[in-house]
Amino acid sequence: MMSSRIARPALAAVRRTAPRTAVRTYAAPAADNTKPPVALFGLDGTYANALYIAAAKQSALDPTAKALSSLGQVLKSDPKLQGILSAPMLSDSDKSQIIAELQKHTGGQDKSETVKNFLSALAENNRLALLEGVCEKFGTLMSASKGEIELLITTAQDLDNRMLKRLESAVSKSEYSQGKKLKVTTKVNPEILGGLIVEIGERTIDYSVASKISRMNKMLTDSV
Repeated sequence: MMSSRIARPALAAVRRTAPRTAVRTYAAPAADNTKPPVALFGLDGTYANALYIAAAKQSALDPTAKALSSLGQVLKSDPKLQGILSAPMLSDSDKSQIIAELQKHTGGQDKSETVKNFLSALAENNRLALLEGVCEKFGTLMSASKGEIELLITTAQDLDNRMLKRLESAVSKSEYSQGKKLKVTTKVNPEILGGLIVEIGERTIDYSVASKISRMNKMLTDSV
């Protein structure tokens, strides 16, 4: 596991006291042709915008997107890693080791070292914990730049291909698709109990069993 290789310096670091590094801006103001295609919010959105601008200036948007996709998969498959990246006190040596390990999982796509420099900026600003969110939001920017709209389908169990295609077809014919090509992602979350949650663009359609139970409980509580 990746987390086991970088856990030792990170865990040691939480026992130390170190001053926080001053925040610096990652990217300079962008030219018009490097402007992110959609507005993003939150701190991870701010960093995703900065990375998009930097990658566009280097003509490295596609390889950067592939590198971040690889990193995003690693973060999702190794739950301990997020805790390591969130360690509050990391020395410069710790950060260098973590960045080196993360670089190994970019799939060899970071030829321009745009991602490496970005990881260094996150580490310097003590923001490595934002990496997973940045990976997701960078994907949003790339989809928007290609005229795609993201469709996330969350279910309690894996969907079979037939049902997934039926859902994709139904959404693509609805007003929610805005006539754009869908970029479909699926997610399994047993906590929703059953049904599904559809997120497309800024819209969320919640048909989960958990949501229905919550609404029923509220109705019963309000009627007492």
